[in-house]
Amino acid sequence: MQAVKRTMAGEYSRELSVKVFAGQCRLIEHGFRQGGPAGYGLRRQLIDQDRKPKETLTRGMHKSIQTDRVILVPGPETEVHVVREVYDRFTQGHSTEGEIAAWLNGRGLVTDLGRPWTRGTVRQILTNPKYAGANVYNRRSFKLKRKRVVNPPEMWIRCDNAFTPIIPIEHFQQALSIIESRHTHLTDEQLLERLRNMLAKIGELSGILIDEAEDMPSSAVYQRRFGGLARAYALIGYTPLRDFRYIEINRAMREYHKGQCSRILEELRNQGAQVRESRDGLLEINQEFTASLVISRCRETLTGQHRWLIRLENTLDPDITIAARLTPSNEDILDYYVFPKIESLTAQLRLAGENGIRLDSYRFESLDFFLSMARRAKIEEIHE
Repeated sequence: MQAVKRTMAGEYSRELSVKVFAGQCRLIEHGFRQGGPAGYGLRRQLIDQDRKPKETLTRGMHKSIQTDRVILVPGPETEVHVVREVYDRFTQGHSTEGEIAAWLNGRGLVTDLGRPWTRGTVRQILTNPKYAGANVYNRRSFKLKRKRVVNPPEMWIRCDNAFTPIIPIEHFQQALSIIESRHTHLTDEQLLERLRNMLAKIGELSGILIDEAEDMPSSAVYQRRFGGLARAYALIGYTPLRDFRYIEINRAMREYHKGQCSRILEELRNQGAQVRESRDGLLEINQEFTASLVISRCRETLTGQHRWLIRLENTLDPDITIAARLTPSNEDILDYYVFPKIESLTAQLRLAGENGIRLDSYRFESLDFFLSMARRAKIEEIHE
C-alpha cells in the first residue's frame, strides 16, 4: 500500500506539473509576466481583468486577487536612460561589456539588486528581449527537481509587443548580432595559444578568469574542445595550485558508468525485454518499471578498512536502484545491491564489507536476479 500511495503521489505531481506549465504558457502568450524580478529599468505593473492599471509591485510584493495579472512597464526615467545609453555605447560606440560595466560603476550606479555592475549583468541587459517589449518564457527548464536545462529557441514561448519597449527592436537585434559574431571557430592550437598568452599576462588561470576576459572564449569552449579545463591546462604546461586529479577520476567513472549501462541494456534486450533509456540514464523496462544504475568506488580508511559511499539518484525516482560496488582496485565490479523503491533509504549510504541483514538481503553477486525480473515468458493460448 505504501508503494502504491507513493506511485499515486508521484503521478499526481507529474500531472499537476503539466497542467501548471500549460497554464503559464497561455498567460505568457497573452502578454502577462510570470514570476521573477522585473530587471533594471523595468517595473512590475499590476492590472485587473480589464487590463486597467492598479499599482506598481515592489520587490517582495505579489498579487492577491486571482483575476489580476502582472505586466512589465518602463521604470524610472533615469534607469530607462541608462539602459538606452548601454545599448548606444555597445552598438554605436563599440564599447565592450566590461568597459560599460566600469563606466556604470564609475558613475556610482548599481544593479536592480543593489550590486556593482559586471560584464555578465551588462550582457543580460543586451540579450534579454524584454527590453524590446517581448515576453519570452521557457528558455530554461527545471521541472520536478530534474537537472536544469537550456531549451532551444523552438521550445520558447514568445509574445512579441507584449510590453512597452525601452529600446527599439532594431537596436536589440543589432546588439545580438554583435555578440553572435564573436563566436568564430578557433582551432585547438589557437585556443591553447590564447590560454598561454593569458597565463603569461596574469600568472594564473581559472574558469572565472577565462570567462571575465574580453578577448577569451568562454571556459565552456575549452571544456568541450579538450574534455575539461584540467586537460587544457596540462597541454600548455600549467599546473594549478588546486589538485584536479579528482576531475579525471570522475571522468573515468562516468565513462565506466556509461559502459555498464550499455552492458545492462544489451543483457535486458537479450532477455526479450523492451527497454527505453532517457537522457538522464533512467531505464524504463517493459513499460512496467524503471531502474537506475549507481557505481561506487572503494575507498580505504586510515585503519585499512574498505568503505563504499553510494549516492542514490532520488531525483530520478526509480522503482529499482542498482548500486554496483567496485573492487578495492576500482577496476572491476565486486557485487550489486538491488534496492526496491519501497525500501526507505537515505540519499547517501555508507557501506562496509558486511552491513547486516537489513541491507545485505539486497546484495547479489551478479545481476541474474534483476534480469529475471525483465524476462518475458510466452503464454500459449488455449482454444476450446
